[in-house]
Amino acid sequence: MNKIKNKILVLTVAAAALMQAGCKNKELDAFNNLEKDRFVVRTEKARTQNIEDYLILVGSVKAMDEAVLYPRVSGKLLKNLLTEGDAVSKDQPVALIERDEPGVVYEPAPVPSTLTGVIGRVYQDSGSNVTPQTPIALVVSQGRVRVVVDVPERYVGRVFNGQAAYIKVDAFPDTLFRGKVYRVSPVVDTKTRSSAIEILTDNSSGRLKSGMFSEVRLVTGAREGAVAVPASAVLNDSGGSFVFVPVKGTAARRNVKIGISNGDYVQISGGLRAGEELITFGLYGLKDGSKIKTQEGPAPDVNPAD
Repeated sequence: MNKIKNKILVLTVAAAALMQAGCKNKELDAFNNLEKDRFVVRTEKARTQNIEDYLILVGSVKAMDEAVLYPRVSGKLLKNLLTEGDAVSKDQPVALIERDEPGVVYEPAPVPSTLTGVIGRVYQDSGSNVTPQTPIALVVSQGRVRVVVDVPERYVGRVFNGQAAYIKVDAFPDTLFRGKVYRVSPVVDTKTRSSAIEILTDNSSGRLKSGMFSEVRLVTGAREGAVAVPASAVLNDSGGSFVFVPVKGTAARRNVKIGISNGDYVQISGGLRAGEELITFGLYGLKDGSKIKTQEGPAPDVNPAD
């Protein structure tokens, strides 16, 4: 009786093993039937938009005009008539100096402003001893400001008066202030191998302050109504620039001529028309004639054909 039970147990185990092997074989066959050379890609259409090409530089904001005021005589600072942030007109006194000459009485000597603007800084307190070399106050005119930028020598040929620029400061990270180049140095500094330029921008809002660090985007080219594609979709090799377009389930290489680029988008000046579809994701390892599968929705994290 025990022998019969053992035989039944052996047959059951063997059957289970055969069934499991059969399942594995089916899974292996299904896996082997998969097209391993098919790339999962995403596509979008070439669009028409305005593109600006620019250099990204750094600079410092300066008041359009600024002046440090000094007393005309020696003595003691009797009184500051204005404080930081106060508006001041040209020739308006900003402080009074009491002359320090024993036995002689003088009227307090004014320290007049040499320009119209606002008081940017007061340097001395009342009672301080001062001389004609002692700074009393800084006056700045900030209705318009200038941004001073050093342009590397290799880019100097792309800079000219009237050139458009955008200014960005950390205090207002979501705002771009538009300006124009109004002064270009005629020389290149031999130590830094750069040339100084100044960009003028409106500051009627008063948000730009003298001394601020700024990022400058200097527009070196612009195209209106350009055929544009994502910069990441344009590839290059010894044959030039090219993109991949979907054709009946395969990727077809298309040579293109490129124009200006702003880092995010590239102008296509030949080889692709607005509205034509091109592959923008899944380009790694893709070749002319590769089989593709277009995926809708968010881009996958990895390309199954890698």
